Amino acid sequence: MDFTKHPLKIFFSYYKPHLPLFFADMMCAFFMAGIDIAFPMFTRYALNTLIPNYELRTFFILIAVLFAGFCLHKGCNFFVAYWGHVFGNRVEQDMRRDVFDHLQKLPFSFYDTNRTGKIMSRATVDLFEITELAHHGPEDFSIAVLNLLGAFIMMLHIRWELAIIVVITLPVLITVGVISRRNLSRTATKVKEKTAELIAGLESSISGIRVTKGFANEDYERKRFKFYNEQYSELKKLRYKHMGIFFSNIEFCNNLLSLVVLATGGYFIMKGKMTLPDLIAANLFVAAFRAPIGKLNFLVEQYTNGMAGFNRFIELMRTEPEPEDAPDAVDILSARGNISFKDVDFSYTKDFPVLEHVNLDIHAGEKFALVGASGGGKSTICNLIPRFYEITGGSISLDGIDIRKIKKHSLRTQIGIVQQDVFLFAGTIRENIAYANPDATDEEIQLAAKRAEIHDDIMKMPNGYDSVVGERGIKLSGGQKQRVSIARCFLKNPPILILDEATSALDTATETKIQHSFDELSKGRTTLVIAHRLSTIKNADKIAVVNDHEIVELGTHEELIAKHGEYYKLQNAQFSQ
Repeated sequence: MDFTKHPLKIFFSYYKPHLPLFFADMMCAFFMAGIDIAFPMFTRYALNTLIPNYELRTFFILIAVLFAGFCLHKGCNFFVAYWGHVFGNRVEQDMRRDVFDHLQKLPFSFYDTNRTGKIMSRATVDLFEITELAHHGPEDFSIAVLNLLGAFIMMLHIRWELAIIVVITLPVLITVGVISRRNLSRTATKVKEKTAELIAGLESSISGIRVTKGFANEDYERKRFKFYNEQYSELKKLRYKHMGIFFSNIEFCNNLLSLVVLATGGYFIMKGKMTLPDLIAANLFVAAFRAPIGKLNFLVEQYTNGMAGFNRFIELMRTEPEPEDAPDAVDILSARGNISFKDVDFSYTKDFPVLEHVNLDIHAGEKFALVGASGGGKSTICNLIPRFYEITGGSISLDGIDIRKIKKHSLRTQIGIVQQDVFLFAGTIRENIAYANPDATDEEIQLAAKRAEIHDDIMKMPNGYDSVVGERGIKLSGGQKQRVSIARCFLKNPPILILDEATSALDTATETKIQHSFDELSKGRTTLVIAHRLSTIKNADKIAVVNDHEIVELGTHEELIAKHGEYYKLQNAQFSQ
């Protein structure tokens, strides 16, 4: 879908897959409007002709026709109330599907700069009013126009002067609505923004509840949430104020219209130019005018709420996704694992380079370690290989093919990543291991767990592989979480492995045990290891020291020690403690 179009064109494009249901809903709505217009005319006919002439048979036939019409009106009302909302819900569902699909395509840089709570708000709260707007918007507008037009024509038939009075009043009502809508629209957008901040604050507080309790900062969190909550409430109060002004002005104009019609009609009756049944019918038509005006007013509120959320939806959908695969990009079924960096530059922003002129050659099956001070660019080098970020200069190749010429999905299937901060989904152990291959059999999952040396721990748990790990794996120890992530990599069985400080958060005993799992996992694979503890990478085939955005030293452990350079200083600093 082209999200560069006007917002209303984008909005109505979501109607296309559900047009049969939409048209059925509109037909029912039109029928209901027809009944509403016919009732005052039938009433006038009965009062002027049938009742004075005692035409009982025709009168009761008319009553029976109206009763049948009201029964159909009831059925149509149910269809509109139920299936109309189902239609709106389907439109909202399609939008939420597109948001989620788009979120999967956005680059890491987007998630680096946007809070989770605000993103969640865009995908949920911002679209809540879309259901009502999608359903009631076209329906209320069409019914209102039909009712206004029908009531005006019927009023012309009764007394043209009354019709003119009503027509003169309408621009006043519309002007009041437009002026008031501006304030409603502005505050609705601000309320959406504050809602996102409120959800983001709530999400942050809940996610960090253990840190909060650990520092006994519950009062601080309460004060911070109180600030967000009060800002949100004050803004909603302002919105309710604008809403109150809007509806009170409209209601006053409606009441004034009824008063003017009564005064004018009474004058015509006293002058003998109009009958009492005509005035009754005219007042019914005024009521018929007021109903669609009320619908239009309500539509203004729905429009401001719905479009405020929809515009934020469009803003998100217009965020640039990851670059598309090149037209000539290829799939790779099984990489050998030769990786080459040629004069690679990278920066998140133009003013702050992260890597400059990086040159590396990593051979298939080689264990390649990256060491150096924090912030030097070690993790960035590893993140560039699966194209989590795009290089700004030079080239990276895999088995002689520029990675920009390899389809991203194909490239990433060749790489397994184990990080220090292991993320586990809030499901079972089985589901978390099988995330690497959702079609894996129980035997394959258990084999992966055994190779990661976590199978025995799992079997000791009450529900075995069906044990729930909790939010972010909170029910497992650090070592267990790490070994589940290792099992996930065993199941994926990639030719390239990245270990990003995977044991730095563990105690020495646990690290030693997990190191056996890593050694098993690394066999026959090209392995990149980022490590702070130099004792874990002594046996690496090559070690690169990353400092000040570049590779400052490269060689084996013995070669680098002999140089008495940066690596030698790191070694002495660690072992002298």
